[in-house]
Amino acid sequence: MRLLLGGIFLLPVARVSAFYLPGTAPRNFEQGERVDLFVNALTPMLTGNDDSKLKSLINYDYYNPAFHFCQPEGGPKSQPESLGSILFGDRIFNSPYDIKMLEDNGTCHTLCTQEVSPEDAMFIHDRIREDYALNWLVDGLPAAEMKKDLNTGDIFYDMGFNLGDDETETPYLNNHYDIVLRYHERDPGVYRVVGVLVWPSSRGGPQESTGKPECDAKIQPLLLSETQATTVRYTYRVTWDESDTPWATRWDNYLHIFDPRIHWFSIAYSIVIVLFLCVMVAVILMRTVSRDISRYNAIDLSEDVQEDWGWKLVHGEVFRPPRFPMLLAVMVGNGAQLCAMCSVTLVFALLGFLSPSNRGSLATVMIVCWSFFGGFGGYYSSRVYASLGGIDHRKAAFVTATVLPTLVFIVIFLLNFFLLIAGSSGAVPFTTMLLIVVLWFGISAPLSAIGSYIGSRQGGVSHPVRVNPIPRQIPPAPRYLHPWAAILLAGILPFGAAFIELYFIMSSIFASRAYYAFGFLALTAGVVALTTGTVTILFTYFILCAEDYRWHWRAFMTGGGSAFWILLYGLFYWASRLSLGSFTSVVLYLGYLFLICLFDFLVTGTIGFLASYWVVRRLYSAIRVD
Repeated sequence: MRLLLGGIFLLPVARVSAFYLPGTAPRNFEQGERVDLFVNALTPMLTGNDDSKLKSLINYDYYNPAFHFCQPEGGPKSQPESLGSILFGDRIFNSPYDIKMLEDNGTCHTLCTQEVSPEDAMFIHDRIREDYALNWLVDGLPAAEMKKDLNTGDIFYDMGFNLGDDETETPYLNNHYDIVLRYHERDPGVYRVVGVLVWPSSRGGPQESTGKPECDAKIQPLLLSETQATTVRYTYRVTWDESDTPWATRWDNYLHIFDPRIHWFSIAYSIVIVLFLCVMVAVILMRTVSRDISRYNAIDLSEDVQEDWGWKLVHGEVFRPPRFPMLLAVMVGNGAQLCAMCSVTLVFALLGFLSPSNRGSLATVMIVCWSFFGGFGGYYSSRVYASLGGIDHRKAAFVTATVLPTLVFIVIFLLNFFLLIAGSSGAVPFTTMLLIVVLWFGISAPLSAIGSYIGSRQGGVSHPVRVNPIPRQIPPAPRYLHPWAAILLAGILPFGAAFIELYFIMSSIFASRAYYAFGFLALTAGVVALTTGTVTILFTYFILCAEDYRWHWRAFMTGGGSAFWILLYGLFYWASRLSLGSFTSVVLYLGYLFLICLFDFLVTGTIGFLASYWVVRRLYSAIRVD
């Protein structure tokens, strides 16, 4: 949903009014009114072939001197952008294209003439071979190429269009653009832009700017010389096409789902896994555990029952504090903060607040939510730390508020350094980095300290049984309960519930493809959370039955086991969908993949730990211990 219609007020006259979200209100044009065309950074794209690979992860400024694109009179002027838009690499500027509503229909224009040096010609050829695309914006809509889905036969708009064509041995540059602007007449004399299509082409021949250009004549493509300077004339033609598409649904042609049956199959498969795990947990808790509790609580406690193996034998050890309790509490606190951020962001997305016309809104909401949910991280970290017997609450509060942001900032800073060396426009400006630090120190860290104070005042969670003064000897465990084996086995199921949706998310992050299937994503996230909780509970129960009371770290690591499989999938995605030719692109991919795995590990590990903690407390509070 790109447009929020709601704003329903129960007034005495029973009027109903609607309001538009900021940045999504429609703009009306009159005939002859100027229609601004903005240019964005050049990005690598996946071609339409099924076996195509992404060849770079570096964005370039549209007005990079090496491209020699035409500049507006007075020089390019940067347009205001949101925090998320800047972080995602958007660099939007004005352009010299003179477009007026319903005027100069089908007229061919010369934009400018440029001299391309041999060095710059080699740079442009390299970018064409890497399938770079131009990204334009008109009234908030991205310029696109019209394509057909071979599986469903649907027509959709593929955002961005090619810088050139490399089907021949020597690439050729697209220097002519047929721009088709689709408009909808809402009222007589009131027009709205509902679609932007561009067909680029390469036109060689004489490149002098004298005379009227011919846009329909058959002509050889333009080849840039790598031994001498080449003159390039840029031309364009604007065609106005009336459309029945209303403004409210103009994004439907852009936001195309490739074979939606894959998404439904993924959801159905995930739900089957969750139902299977829930039934297993129910059987264990309702039959096995209930039978054990009844036997353990029998009035006539025979010697056989006292010496029986099982989870009751470790009742005096099960709440013994684990090693490194502060580190575990800090990881749980940061995971809780990330869980709250993801949940609220998904709610905003499902309600339609994250309009695709409001560029960068997703990243902006995520950063703001992460900052304001610092209190959640501090509260959960403090309470878990107190429950594990920790006493240095000030140090725990400081570490909770600083470790994860510092680690992420260091990784982003290093990646930004490589982007600066590569001359990429995707490098985050210093002022934006400073703003993120201000959000951290000014909002997240103080709220984390407040949450830690409240959690320490409430103290730890009470345990139903006491801890023995002398630790119990732990017998050898089966192989499938060894730490790494349990982590790998438990991580398969949550990963299997999400790996299909993970492909579309990876393509959105690295291949600059729009992702908007937030309904599927919310269902998948819910299934993954339930799967992680149930499978961690199962392995925790098996560990306790094996008389191993060291379940705290095992529960967190078991819950976060899906991160290992995401890492393997990321490497598989690299081998199957990427063909990175530069060291900078490789570093960028591995850096972003590391952050994705880290965040998944913290989120799923926290879910597994808290679910296991809740079940263990309920389990041992149901037995009678002398």
